[in-house]
Amino acid sequence: MHTDARGYVRAIAAGRFEEAYLIARGPNPFASICGRICGAPCEAACRRGRVPRVDADGRFIGPDRPIAIRALKRFACERFGVEVHEPASVLDAARDFTPEVCADAEEMAALVRAFAHGGFEPVPGVPVAIIGSGPAGLSAAHDLALMGFKPTVFEIEPVAAGMLAVGVPAYRLPRELIRREVAVIEALGVTIRTRVEVGKDVSFAALRRDHAAVVIAVGAKRARGLGLPGERGPRVYGGVDLLRAVSLGEPIDLGREVVVIGGGNVAYDVARTVVRQVAYDAARTAARLAATQRVTLASLETLEEMPADTLEILEGDEEGVERLNGWGPVEILRDAAGAVGGVSFRRCLRVYDEARRFAPVFDDADRRVVPCDTVLIAAGQTPNLGFLADGGADVEEMRPGWPKVDPETLATTASGVFVAGDLAHGTRLLIDAVASGKRAARSVYRYVTGRTLRPEAVETHIPIERYRREFLYEAIPRQEAPARPVAERFGDPATTVELVLDTASACREAQRCLDCGVTPVFDGTRCVLCGGCVDVCPTSCLKLVPLATLAPSADLDALLGGACDGTAILKDEDRCIRCALCAIRCPSDAITMERVQFTTRWSPA
Repeated sequence: MHTDARGYVRAIAAGRFEEAYLIARGPNPFASICGRICGAPCEAACRRGRVPRVDADGRFIGPDRPIAIRALKRFACERFGVEVHEPASVLDAARDFTPEVCADAEEMAALVRAFAHGGFEPVPGVPVAIIGSGPAGLSAAHDLALMGFKPTVFEIEPVAAGMLAVGVPAYRLPRELIRREVAVIEALGVTIRTRVEVGKDVSFAALRRDHAAVVIAVGAKRARGLGLPGERGPRVYGGVDLLRAVSLGEPIDLGREVVVIGGGNVAYDVARTVVRQVAYDAARTAARLAATQRVTLASLETLEEMPADTLEILEGDEEGVERLNGWGPVEILRDAAGAVGGVSFRRCLRVYDEARRFAPVFDDADRRVVPCDTVLIAAGQTPNLGFLADGGADVEEMRPGWPKVDPETLATTASGVFVAGDLAHGTRLLIDAVASGKRAARSVYRYVTGRTLRPEAVETHIPIERYRREFLYEAIPRQEAPARPVAERFGDPATTVELVLDTASACREAQRCLDCGVTPVFDGTRCVLCGGCVDVCPTSCLKLVPLATLAPSADLDALLGGACDGTAILKDEDRCIRCALCAIRCPSDAITMERVQFTTRWSPA
């Protein structure tokens, strides 16, 4: 997505909250939703999480923790996003804003300015059909509308937003927030037609005939079965089917003791939804299930291997979800009348082989039965492309149910047909779906116009005079987003569990950011090799070594021109905390603190 996470985090640290929101929203039409439910791969990449921590005696006690980037995004969005502003004002602000730090290739305002300045021609009124209104489909529609197209989104469900609306529980993602985020996209001129089933209400052939291009973004919404004996029959459901029923207020027959099979986030969404004992009667009125007593979540993986987010596991434990780690289902047991009586499991000795491929090994001699009367299977999903039967014969499949896709353009083998989201890359994170939708939009532009949207980035290094950091920023502990007490989570099944950081905590957390766009730059012509920078570095990230000790490489030879005499300064980027002590200590002004900045222009190719 090319989101400048560092940019909005540092803006929060400086108290510029509106700027923080606009930096986050520029490339991402679902910034407010991402602030609540994103898997936060940015945090896994955050350098703060790799900086060593030491105790008072200077002993290493482990790496630090990454910045709470997702929580900070939510903080900024709740102050200046769709949560508090109407769609038109959000669009106007995003169009007019130019980030100071990084206007990268996906930035919304840069694209709009390119049209305004004649960088390339829009395509007014050209119709494009998008099947599926999930984050991938709506992101494609968002960018196509910016480029002048007339996108129409066809959604089978009665509400827009796909799995965001019918798959993510309301206690994680409020429905009003979804509605407001979708309203901004509609304000761009996107038409969303709900309760339309492609293949029934309108044929795929008709969509191809009446539109310049078609983007298929239906997602993997169909629960995948395990093929277990006893699986087919009453009171065995797909996990996503339960989530959909609860979200739409449809009744579902649950018993007193429920087993959820799976170890990912969807499995926890299912288990925690059942724990809340939510059901809906025929009048679509929420009602408590008085009888549910126990929810057991069974996974092949050990606790350490479970793919679910750590926070999901912890909150599930708090709410009473009983974990059964390291067991694989063998059979769903039924009595003579066909009623579910339990699930038979066998011990899983290993889930992955040495190459980290899924290759479970079981101990058939070690078995156990978990009594239950309802089973919910949350062990993966598959797409449903049955609508391709009429008009999609030229869409080749890579394997049953999955189309063959060009990984760069997201084009299928059929002319003018593209995919986005799960169909493009399998089931991944929300942010992956958004990114693929935006990529599909650019491919549609290329297909319709014959011109490629090419970002031209200019990199500059700006010296910073009198660079300083917040007092003791390197010692600030991570500020966690608060959670609602367990006792308050069950009064209403839509009660939000995670709360937003307060202003003081958000600013303090943002001040932990190392601001990796700033770096010390060394001028070898001025360096006197005094070693002062090495001596003063608090994390020992600098080292002076003879050139002759460096491992030979083509890049090094090209840089040195064959010379092997002299000294090199080695810098460990993972340990550098951008404190500027090296620049302050340098007696010859050979070290300057500089900010790396990018500016992007769009141009046709």
